[in-house]
Amino acid sequence: MVYLNGKFVAPEEAKIAVDDPGFLYGWGVFETMRAYRQKIVYLDAHLKRLREGAASTVLKCPYPPAKFKKIIQQLLETNALPDARVRISLWKAKSASGILITADKYKPCPAQKYKSGFSACVSSCCQNFRSGLARIKSMNYLLYRLASLEAERKKCDEAVILNAEGYLTEASRSNIFFAKDKRLFTPALECGCLDGITRQAILHLAEKQQLEVCAGSFTLQDLYSAEEAFLTNSLLGVMPLSFVEGHRIGRGPARFLLAQDFAKKYNALLKHGN
Repeated sequence: MVYLNGKFVAPEEAKIAVDDPGFLYGWGVFETMRAYRQKIVYLDAHLKRLREGAASTVLKCPYPPAKFKKIIQQLLETNALPDARVRISLWKAKSASGILITADKYKPCPAQKYKSGFSACVSSCCQNFRSGLARIKSMNYLLYRLASLEAERKKCDEAVILNAEGYLTEASRSNIFFAKDKRLFTPALECGCLDGITRQAILHLAEKQQLEVCAGSFTLQDLYSAEEAFLTNSLLGVMPLSFVEGHRIGRGPARFLLAQDFAKKYNALLKHGN
């Protein structure tokens, strides 16, 4: 079952108007979340970002947080999904806001990938970091889809995206972190990256363990010379980044130490609450 515009319906019965501006122009926002044991990880943070994105794109968010939580819980129970990928889509309809909530079985990335790490190419797509839209999780996701297709064509797991000045922003579906000289680095929001929910969680964990964090403008060379790097998003969690454009990131077994430590702490938050 899915939840569409106030009703629970079978997926094959879910229909939207062909002249909805959201369908025609990608005018909408969305959130993708992970449910663990039927509890959404960082749900309040996701709903806050959804409301902010809706306000920034002149959309009305139809429900308060409590109702979103009730609908999602009912959807997870109806579909018998303890671990799930949940998505809320909110778009411009002709007279109001359209809303679709789906819940699908969570499919974890193969365990081997967390041991070997992701490989990434550098996308030819460029982020317009001066646009306020870069910080909104918009349904107009063409930049990221094209970058992802580039990665697939090049047999890579991810695609790193630069902005117009050549600085790192993010990857096609994740935020970027790298470490060097006992400091943690990540592109600043001003560079054009999305303020990912898992990114926020990692920054909070780093603060708790008194690890120096530098958010700023960084080049590919900064990434290539890092001692280790990793990617984050709500479904992957913390994924080591091993190669970028064929450049090996870090050397020896120590190149995964920080990523593994953050992954352990982040996974503990999933299991015991956040």
